[in-house]
Amino acid sequence: MQLEAIVNSNKSVKKAPLADATLNDPRWTAVKARSIEADGKFYYGVQTTGVYCRPSCAARPARPENVRFYGTREEAEQAGFRPCKRCRPDRPALAEQYATRVTQACRIIEGTENTPTLDVLARQVGMSTYHFHRVFKQVVGLTPKQYAAAQREKKIRDELGRGGSVTDAIFDAGYSSNNRFYEKSNKVLGMTPTRYRAGGADTRIRFAIGECSLGSILVAQSDRGICAILLGDDAEKLVRDLQDSFPHANLIGGDADFEQLVAQVVGFVEAPGVGLDLPLDVRGTSFQQRVWQALREIPVGQTVSYTDIARRIGSPRAVRAVAQACAVNRLAVAIPCHRVVRNDGALAGYRWGVERKRSLLEKEAGEKVRT
Repeated sequence: MQLEAIVNSNKSVKKAPLADATLNDPRWTAVKARSIEADGKFYYGVQTTGVYCRPSCAARPARPENVRFYGTREEAEQAGFRPCKRCRPDRPALAEQYATRVTQACRIIEGTENTPTLDVLARQVGMSTYHFHRVFKQVVGLTPKQYAAAQREKKIRDELGRGGSVTDAIFDAGYSSNNRFYEKSNKVLGMTPTRYRAGGADTRIRFAIGECSLGSILVAQSDRGICAILLGDDAEKLVRDLQDSFPHANLIGGDADFEQLVAQVVGFVEAPGVGLDLPLDVRGTSFQQRVWQALREIPVGQTVSYTDIARRIGSPRAVRAVAQACAVNRLAVAIPCHRVVRNDGALAGYRWGVERKRSLLEKEAGEKVRT
């Protein structure tokens, strides 16, 4: 018995460093949490079973001393581990499978004149109706119905931009009648179709310039809501930027009441966590709208990568297009493109300067941001 106790004691001494190495590895936290977000970033093998798993595997967690981490499936298999039959780490991750099916559904919606019903779309991508609707909204940020409406809106903007007949543009975009479109034209275009075709002539936009901790700030408002929040060091340049964004609009300097609205926006810039309880006039292409909606869902104090946003909107390969959508965003902070960083966590470009991006993130997170 004494010999057995000594042997067991020696085994415990040998296992202790292995357990400590696992417990001190940040990847162990992801394994314990069964993090879906960590899938594909690493794998872990369990020496007692000889299998390797995804971080999200639902199997009972192994003892820390028996766990080994690997960057790729190939590394795990070269070390002698075989894929787990429960989480199937040798197959595409579930999130990747969902993104592929949602992308397929997006292409179906974009390629049909009459949008298929939810049941038909779900069948075409091989999912149940309820599950498809939930996953589509999770990945894209819009329901299938909202996505289809956004596609129609893009099409009518394109048709009107070519200078064709308003009636032809309405029917070509898939609307069943003029009345049905005119009921929502202000929301879709920000103005009547005729005025939109004329380049937005006579559209009234009020604006004013204030100061905040990030420098000068220009706030502009159309009849629909706040249409621009611009940051910079040169007030005159901000006005020129506004003119370039709305070249045919009638720009009107704000009065004392409007300056109170500017003060409200400045307060939001200084304390983003309080939120901005003002209507926004968000104008852009269908793709840009999807990106901007995904940005607005990023919680205060958190960051995501451009790749993450591309996956969330169902276009995993459109990383550069996501970056471009961030670059043309006119609503600083309200559409928080400053919360998007590179894959390694470092700061990337920002329309209003990287230092302002850093300041905003530090203000939100209360900590220094890595360059």
